[in-house]
Amino acid sequence: MTIASLVLLAAEESEHHGNVALETFPYFILAIVVFALLAFVTSSYRNVANRHAHKAEAYAKSHAAELQRSGHGH
Repeated sequence: MTIASLVLLAAEESEHHGNVALETFPYFILAIVVFALLAFVTSSYRNVANRHAHKAEAYAKSHAAELQRSGHGH
């Protein structure tokens, strides 16, 4: 066999006539699931500061003198 016939034989074997959209559909579903989970995790952090407002107020009251002296780290 010559190199040209081997290349032609390899090209014929690698031909594939399928529906690419249907073959890649599971990746689409996987991407949707991953992004939905990431959206859920992101949305779970909404309003976290307000959930613990009583703790922030208690800390501010107990450390009022220190907070006034230190300012914004200056």
